[in-house]
Amino acid sequence: MSGTQLRIPVLLGSVRRGRQSLRVARFACGRLRQAGADAPLLDLADFNLPIMEERLHMRDDPPPGLVRFSTAIREADAVVVVSPEYNGSMPGVLKNALDYIHGEWFRKPVGIVTVSAGGFGGVQVHYFLQLLFLRLKALPVTGMPVSNVSRSFSEDGEPMEEKYEKNFAGFIETLEWYTRAINAAVDAEGG
Repeated sequence: MSGTQLRIPVLLGSVRRGRQSLRVARFACGRLRQAGADAPLLDLADFNLPIMEERLHMRDDPPPGLVRFSTAIREADAVVVVSPEYNGSMPGVLKNALDYIHGEWFRKPVGIVTVSAGGFGGVQVHYFLQLLFLRLKALPVTGMPVSNVSRSFSEDGEPMEEKYEKNFAGFIETLEWYTRAINAAVDAEGG
């Protein structure tokens, strides 16, 4: 990545035991770092978010993990979301986390990586995430499906198929371009 370092956390949208999407999140963090980004892993399992009773900005007693989650999203230049497909949609824990916050996503570029055990790479969850991020006034700018995840990525996040290196390089290039363009536009309007 050229220019100033971008902060692009990778949000892992599953807390399921034995989750395969962790492999892909590790890969995304590693490749973003290699490209020069500050790319921490935001694992929803680490935030321990209870079922949402009210949005963060309307609470005077927020769970500690919620404040950390909100801050991490607000301070990001862009976010990469790695989500498995559960029953044709996103995991409930991801929807719950996204429902807690709203303004933090305003004009935030989002890259969506969808994961499935089967051959379709989570295309249905990609559709739902695009709609949700548009509703949050975020900007879903690029996506990448990962099919047959247990055969496509090792446990430490290394791809076992060369196409993922090439596809993710293009994903990063697109995400960086939009992030820098949006940041420049926001700076130009003084906000």
